[in-house]
Amino acid sequence: MSTKEIKKEYSNGEVTITWEPHKCIHSGICVKGLPTVFDVNERPWINVAGASTEEMVAQVKKCPSAALGYYMNGEEEKQTEIEDEQIVEVAPDGPLMVYGNIKVKLPNGEKISKSKVSAFCRCGASENKPFCDGSHKKIDFKG
Repeated sequence: MSTKEIKKEYSNGEVTITWEPHKCIHSGICVKGLPTVFDVNERPWINVAGASTEEMVAQVKKCPSAALGYYMNGEEEKQTEIEDEQIVEVAPDGPLMVYGNIKVKLPNGEKISKSKVSAFCRCGASENKPFCDGSHKKIDFKG
């Protein structure tokens, strides 16, 4: 897991897809959901010509770690906010996914506001606890 905080951008002229690799938990939701755009075997791995702007935006909004983002060209970057309801989902052999606006109180007492989707470690191997860093795949976590 890289700690270097870089942001890459890929534009089709209408929308710009952003990727921050240090946030990625490698859930594969992007690749499984829109393989014509997201292909880890290609360089660059994001092909903004592979789908419509609407399809790409819809898929980016499903990113559990917020490693993927987007903005319409000429506008500021969008941070998808989920209002009111929180939903908790247990990902098979993966993290606990919490959808919605939440506050997380860390062991040191600090409170962090999270929106969109947050992935919490269930395997115990994350180096970014309480958040998932994708370590469940390395240790072949089942649960």
